[in-house]
Amino acid sequence: MVDRKDIGSWLSGPDTSGISKYPGERLGLPESGPGSIARAGRRIAAIMIDWGIALLISNFAFGGDPWATLAIFAVEQTLLIGTLGYSIGHRAMGIHVVRAGGGPAGPLAALVRSLLLCLVIPAVIFDPDHRGLHDKAMDTLLVRR
Repeated sequence: MVDRKDIGSWLSGPDTSGISKYPGERLGLPESGPGSIARAGRRIAAIMIDWGIALLISNFAFGGDPWATLAIFAVEQTLLIGTLGYSIGHRAMGIHVVRAGGGPAGPLAALVRSLLLCLVIPAVIFDPDHRGLHDKAMDTLLVRR
């Protein structure tokens, strides 16, 4: 005889026992405050600041050439994240990039992450922990300071 609890019902809805309550819970991060996953608002504001800086430099040095703007953005992301762990926009928004284990991202991770970020699509496809494909590829996290 089959127990009704084993079968379930469409009335009971989907099984949500494996779903985390907040982004970063599965990774052992706090829900809020320092060390928690940076939410979309901070991430978007940070990238807008960084793009604005790249655009200003491009306008003055290269007449606003779009490829120059993209290159400046990529270089800024690679150099600053690879050495400091954050870009100017990240710093302004109180977030930084770390490896999933907690260490610094490093130059190689910063380079690959930046190149994927420039492709845009990897950054807008993300998992329940708010990690874009560019972060998942290099096993990095964008967390609050």
